[in-house]
Amino acid sequence: MRAIHWISSLSLLMASGVVHAVPVDRESLLEQMKAMRPVDLVVLDQRDGADAYTLGIFAINRDPADPELRRFKLWQEYADDLVVPSESVSCSREEPLRMTRDNDAIYIRKLNPGGPLRLSTREDHLVWWAACHPTLAGKEPETLGEQARELGYSTQLIESEEVLRLPAP
Repeated sequence: MRAIHWISSLSLLMASGVVHAVPVDRESLLEQMKAMRPVDLVVLDQRDGADAYTLGIFAINRDPADPELRRFKLWQEYADDLVVPSESVSCSREEPLRMTRDNDAIYIRKLNPGGPLRLSTREDHLVWWAACHPTLAGKEPETLGEQARELGYSTQLIESEEVLRLPAP
């Protein structure tokens, strides 16, 4: 009977929140995430401070069936999270695009490499340049107009986004 009383008292203490989990040291967690970075990671963008964020790309591969298609992994390291999605881009001069997805949809974004840049598409261009032309990875996309024209891109394409909704689970 005493054992039952002791177990129920312990259960009540835990349920009331008196027993707390060991707090996670944020700095230690950030250092662990940095140590986990792949050796072939190329950092494309980085912010420090309260909104700390690191965007990188790694494991870039050409598709054997389509020489214009690249598949890769992104490294999206936030102050309190790490996301590593698989994505792809088309490096086509006629229709350059980035394909990404989340739990709700697939996003196909047609890009204009070397053309005018909107703040909302900056990440798309950073990722596209790094996957298609790795020697230009991490450079500000708005400064790459001349390189885009030298590589045969018109810099006059219309940018757009197509959203393909996924069926609900």
